[in-house]
Amino acid sequence: MLDLYKIARPFMFRMDPEKAHNLTLKALKTGIPAKTKTTNDPALRVTLWDHVFPNPVGLAAGFDKNAEVIGPMLNMGFGFVEAGTVTPKPQHGNPKPRIFRDPKHEAVINRMGFPNEGINHFKDNLEKFLSRKPRPAGIVGLNIGMNKTQTNPVKDYSLLVRQLGPLADYLTINISSPNTPGLRNLQEPDALTDLLGQLLEERTKSCGQNPPPLLLKLAPDLDEKQQGKIAAALLDTPIDGLILTNTTLARPDYLPPDFSAEKGGLSGAPVKDIATAVIRNFHHLTKGRIPIIGLGGISSGDDAYEKIKAGASLVQIYSALVFHGPNVVWEINRVISERLKQDGFTHISEAVGTDAKKTKTKRKKTAHET
Repeated sequence: MLDLYKIARPFMFRMDPEKAHNLTLKALKTGIPAKTKTTNDPALRVTLWDHVFPNPVGLAAGFDKNAEVIGPMLNMGFGFVEAGTVTPKPQHGNPKPRIFRDPKHEAVINRMGFPNEGINHFKDNLEKFLSRKPRPAGIVGLNIGMNKTQTNPVKDYSLLVRQLGPLADYLTINISSPNTPGLRNLQEPDALTDLLGQLLEERTKSCGQNPPPLLLKLAPDLDEKQQGKIAAALLDTPIDGLILTNTTLARPDYLPPDFSAEKGGLSGAPVKDIATAVIRNFHHLTKGRIPIIGLGGISSGDDAYEKIKAGASLVQIYSALVFHGPNVVWEINRVISERLKQDGFTHISEAVGTDAKKTKTKRKKTAHET
């Protein structure tokens, strides 16, 4: 599998990134690549929200916008796949070109704007996957967003919860993409509390006795004051989890000027440290009471383990697939397993938030000594 990716990579990188991605989806739907190496380490199995994740490495939203390749991606070794972002109505997204790569720094900028075929197409694909027997092992999350023309966000999100909630292992409310005008305003505490209250009520009405966990995906560009206000608001709601973080509007100085000048959200390796800091802050601010899925700049097992120790119970990748190929999933799990043993942990849950706890203890000790 690795050899096949090495052969294909130079060809794919000469193509427009979006065309290369669409070609990848077509190949996956035909059965190429075949099933790759998978992890079967009990120490990596995560039980969360009454679901058992075979391993902690998931596919982030954005790769499979229309729920077309959930099965092939689970067969690639992912412990879970998050499909979407889906909106109620089909939409084309922003004008092309809208994806840009910087291979040297393993960075991607996108300004996609939630292009997708809409809920009806998405739901048809999802139901086809769910009807297949046997299903690949793994958890399926659904990422939901509002249409660009919608002036009442609650209306779109409520519809998506109502239609997709009964089919989801978990739902993610995406209010953090920088590519839909006004979307990030929903991260303001008052707007967020109102939105979550109505969506949690809709979930109760639509999903009966077994409602899917409701997660919230936030941006990395929140300052510490904003993070504190959001965390306080979330602790007053029965939100089930956080996904930290989405793409950033920041541009490190070392990136090429032409690349940095492109509008949109930056992902990949340059986001690693800022995303980890946000994870650590929210783990501390929420006292570890709200489970976190960590992503942003993960390209190795050590990157993933760093986010786990910062407070993430699970992790997600996307850009790492682009730059390292499908075997990166197995490799990340392998390294996490090794690091757990080296640190004396028998299960991944024991490592979650250990760095955040050390930081807290160090702060207390320093304050006392001075």
